[in-house]
Amino acid sequence: MKTTTSVFTRKAIVIAVAILGIGVAGTFTLTSRAAKPAAAAPAPASVSVAAVVEKSVTEWDDFSGRVEAIERVEIRPRVAGTIDAVHFQEGQLVKKGDLLFTIDPRPYQAELARANATQAGAQARLLLSKTELDRSRRLIEEHAVAQRELDQRNNALQEADASLKAAEAAVLTARLNLQYTAITAPVSGRVSRAEITVGNLVGAGVAAPALTTVVSVSPVYVNFEVDEQTYIRYAANGAAGNSGISLLPVSIGLASEEGYPHQGHIKSFDNRLDTTSGTMRVRAVFDNAKGILTPGMYARVRTGGSAPELALLIDDKAVGTDQSKKYVMVLGSDNKVTYRAVVLGPVVDGMRIVRSGLKKDERIVVNGLQRIRPNDVVTPVTVAMDAAKPLVVASAK
Repeated sequence: MKTTTSVFTRKAIVIAVAILGIGVAGTFTLTSRAAKPAAAAPAPASVSVAAVVEKSVTEWDDFSGRVEAIERVEIRPRVAGTIDAVHFQEGQLVKKGDLLFTIDPRPYQAELARANATQAGAQARLLLSKTELDRSRRLIEEHAVAQRELDQRNNALQEADASLKAAEAAVLTARLNLQYTAITAPVSGRVSRAEITVGNLVGAGVAAPALTTVVSVSPVYVNFEVDEQTYIRYAANGAAGNSGISLLPVSIGLASEEGYPHQGHIKSFDNRLDTTSGTMRVRAVFDNAKGILTPGMYARVRTGGSAPELALLIDDKAVGTDQSKKYVMVLGSDNKVTYRAVVLGPVVDGMRIVRSGLKKDERIVVNGLQRIRPNDVVTPVTVAMDAAKPLVVASAK
């Protein structure tokens, strides 16, 4: 019995000690957790902010166009024959009236000689008819001939006169055909290559193949198309009916050039809008005294549709995208940023025109937009909008 009692006593002591240890450990655990300090709140994000700038700007619109010659002529032979000579080098500048091709003139010289002979015979017959008519008139007064003979002489005179006129027309035709054997430049410009070379027989007329082409060099056209909204804006400034197109500036730059160094003027807007593309054709004229602008070249076209106006400008980096909307973060007096939807215009040399949504001198976040959310408190670092450059607005079309 004593042995059994001692065993139970020892077990009770062990269990009590274990329970006491667990309690002490739990106490220490709770005490240590309670003593750990709470995590500090994150510091406000540091962002760059700048005031919205208001400047006077002229809005320009950018388009794509093509250089075209004002005059382009396909040289075709007016008479048939064999090419005897080519009098130009491919690509050279020619003046109006310069000789380009010669067609063998001998058949036409012979035809002209025959026509001249026919004309001479007609003149002799006309002279004889006049003489006989005068004789008949004297004889009719003496009642030596019948009236019928007088009528016949008068008819013969009229026939001789008609024959002479036909002969003169034949001479004129033969002379023209002979002249057409010398093919000259109808306009001044740059000539293409000779499509038909010496020794080839060519036909005459519209169906005949072109011998070469000549395009005028200066001035030149630049044709381009503007969208419907742009045309409506231009129409308010004189484009409608081409009544005030001289007020619309236009300049172009080639693919290899910086900016828009060539200045010109708009010649005309088309009389209808293309319903398929929703665009209006426009033609501008540019001086090309140096021959830099070649027909067919691609040209970047910049046009201005209005006088300078005040506009709000912001750095393009300040603009965020929220699905189909554009927004900025506006800084309040309590350094809290708020979401503001904006309507944007074209780019202005690195800055963006704001149509609506902002006011002058409001401060917006321009750097660090990805680190903040609406209603966050921030640490603002004030910077300036880059508005030192000349303001040239460009909206790509």
